[in-house]
Amino acid sequence: MKKLINNPDDFVRESLEGMALAHRDLIRVRFEPHFVYRADAPVRGKVALVSGGGSGHEPMHAGFVGPGMLDAACPGEVFTSPTPDQMLEAAKMVNGGAGVLNIVKNYSGDVMNFEMAAELAIAENIPVLNLLIDDDVAVKDSLYTQGRRGVGTTVLAEKICGAAADRGYNLSQLADLCRKVNLNGRSMGVALTSCTVPAKGSPTFQLGEEEMELGIGIHGEPGRERMALKSADEITELLTVSILEDRNYRRTVREWDLDRGEWSEIQLTDPPLEKGDRAIAFVNSMGGTPLSELYVIYRKLAAICEAKGIAIVRNLIGPYITSLDMQGCSITLLKVDEEMVDLWDAPVKTAGLNW
Repeated sequence: MKKLINNPDDFVRESLEGMALAHRDLIRVRFEPHFVYRADAPVRGKVALVSGGGSGHEPMHAGFVGPGMLDAACPGEVFTSPTPDQMLEAAKMVNGGAGVLNIVKNYSGDVMNFEMAAELAIAENIPVLNLLIDDDVAVKDSLYTQGRRGVGTTVLAEKICGAAADRGYNLSQLADLCRKVNLNGRSMGVALTSCTVPAKGSPTFQLGEEEMELGIGIHGEPGRERMALKSADEITELLTVSILEDRNYRRTVREWDLDRGEWSEIQLTDPPLEKGDRAIAFVNSMGGTPLSELYVIYRKLAAICEAKGIAIVRNLIGPYITSLDMQGCSITLLKVDEEMVDLWDAPVKTAGLNW
């Protein structure tokens, strides 16, 4: 293993220290417990957006802290969920009096710890709602997850909801918007190689030179099928068709009921993508795949969507939700309405996303 690290045990902390130095105008970093927050936090009267998860997926989430996106992000150790005390301290730091919306990827550790953190914050009179992202069509239930995993739609939800929070959406309105984004987003990824976690120093899984793993998660967990390596166009077609042919996905999730003051179970169903829909297309590098190869993927994705009668109205291409140095990519299609497109276009200024 060749890595630009000093001591694997110091990797996350030293990375955050460098990030804070590189983006003094945007963020601050608090240690023990670790979290990243907006330099101008708290913003009075604005709902604060908080997210987090294991490190190794940069720029998500810490790279999306700043005006137009998140107010705070809680990085765990590599591929390890952050702890409830990180989330609680982040919520206390960025709460501007209008409450906190936690955007939570559906991984068991993240879900459990964000629920505990929400209860702790509510006990301190901070209104908190947790909204789950579970958009990966590849598998239902996995090594890390009950139900579908939360992947690429997380990035789009953080951008769209961040803009809405800046415009003054209240906590309930923001939760409704985040739920809508999640229900309309679908993703799927592929791995061409494994990644290497610094603390372990060897590949997370073995994949032959002529093999690929279809439907991989962002931690290297198994996907839908291991198969012989295919061309870029064939891979794009496999991913895109899986997303477009995914029908109504029904599940039960837990959300905090602000009026009743307790968790409640709600039924959710994703509407499938249909001919005539408009979409944001997101082609993401898993960390080791260059931008030039992503454009090859986007070229074929655009052709498939056009043939299926789905209009790509906006796109995002690059490494935004990665898996350390893994080669591969993921595709996300988010069915959008005018509200979501307008919020997508709103200004954003973060280390990882800026327009």
